[in-house]
Amino acid sequence: MDSIAILDFGSQYAQIIARRVREAQVYCELFPWDAPMEKILAIRPKGFILSGGPRSVYEENAPYIQKFIFDTGLPILGICYGMQALTHALGGQVDASAHREYGPAQIEPTMPGTMLDAISKVWMSHGDRITKLPQGFVALARSGNSPLAAMGDMKRKYFGVQFHPEVHHTPNGEKLLRHFAIDICGAKPNWTPNSIIDDAVERIQKQVGSERVLAAVSGGVDSSVAAALVHKAIGDQLVAVFVDTGLLRKNEGEQVASAFRDNLHAELITVDAADEFFAALHGVTEPEQKRRIVGEKFIRVFEAQAKQIGQPRFLVQGTIYPDVVESSAPDRDKAQKIKSHHNVGGLPEDMQFELVEPLRYLFKDEVRAVGEALGLPESLVWRQPFPGPGLTVRCLGEVTPERVSRLRAADAILIEELSKAGFLGKGAQTSQAFVVLLPVRSVGVMGDQRTYQEAAAIRAVTTEDFMTADWARLPHDLLAAVANRIVNEVDGINRVVYDITSKPPATIEWE
Repeated sequence: MDSIAILDFGSQYAQIIARRVREAQVYCELFPWDAPMEKILAIRPKGFILSGGPRSVYEENAPYIQKFIFDTGLPILGICYGMQALTHALGGQVDASAHREYGPAQIEPTMPGTMLDAISKVWMSHGDRITKLPQGFVALARSGNSPLAAMGDMKRKYFGVQFHPEVHHTPNGEKLLRHFAIDICGAKPNWTPNSIIDDAVERIQKQVGSERVLAAVSGGVDSSVAAALVHKAIGDQLVAVFVDTGLLRKNEGEQVASAFRDNLHAELITVDAADEFFAALHGVTEPEQKRRIVGEKFIRVFEAQAKQIGQPRFLVQGTIYPDVVESSAPDRDKAQKIKSHHNVGGLPEDMQFELVEPLRYLFKDEVRAVGEALGLPESLVWRQPFPGPGLTVRCLGEVTPERVSRLRAADAILIEELSKAGFLGKGAQTSQAFVVLLPVRSVGVMGDQRTYQEAAAIRAVTTEDFMTADWARLPHDLLAAVANRIVNEVDGINRVVYDITSKPPATIEWE
């Protein structure tokens, strides 16, 4: 399969570049800028995209373009720092700018008939600029602060842009990336749900052979699609295990078990482990410790189950790309760790399983497209995303059966009201919504009596890739109806607030 290699120089947008290339139905992988040649060339790339980054090319030990990249003779597109690194490596000049450019800007193409014709408004984020082009390059665009906002060497197919075409703030920027990948590099747009499935099936069969495999079905979209993929690859070799942790949403255990058996027709074992999880979480309030406890407890439950069915060596997990990025996976070891994910960063070191993670490098929208292509029902594929640690990370403070029950009831009211109003499901405006129970008590009045009870927060976001997200502008009347029902119907909550923070700076989950 044709592919593009994206070299990450430390950009916060590197994963978005990968997403945009995938949207053009071209496969790509993201590598650290100094990844070994053998690893990068193993995907047989048709070209390279160099990401932005926080450094200056003239700093000591600044990231640089490895020589073998040029030796391949393949097309290169440098974005922001990537353009500066390309300029620096090829003999041009990069200097600190007297006026930095951060935010929206206008560019004007200086050469007609290029991939910049459809772009005028762009998103800039740089403090340096190109002051002298390398030999063989011509200027392709200018901005108010940079006479060399884009450049190109048509003969070698080397290009650079000072702005960020990957972000939504650059209208038509995705067309530039598509043009580079398909028209300049000659990559075939054959990264489709069916090709993803075919590739995953081949990889799974090669990894597990004829051995039995356990699938960890947690109730979320990702674990269900991962299990479906593995079932397609190995059939009856798969045994799915659904652990009722006591930390699930209302009626979730019954819904997931029914959907899994009816649609996959696979063996499913349900384990009631609620008492074990609550005992392990007793007195714990620190988020990372909660995640580690849940991650380890999951594995211990699976290990106990494995002994009963012949000790399978493999365990399926629904890890997806945002999980990997936010948990700082080994091949992204220069990234900032944001939080542990129980599928990635919260696993015990002495785990007895070898992981099968068929979704590890897929974005959420790709996972859903694969689920639909596998024939899973829309109700399962478009379920609200749910974290592996469950309500643990939405019950801030100590996790007790009483508080989780309170949270579960409030969350069910929110989901019911949003669903009735058409704000959830495929094509709906809201991508994810849930209630968070806060370890905060406030004074209220009910029936002329003073109350001193907990507060709940509503979190609802819109997003395409779950790497970035904005808060959903829900109608005030809808929010009022939800808040009124929660306060009146859920014992122990007397105040409801609405979270209007985007990601970044916040994450979607509160913990």
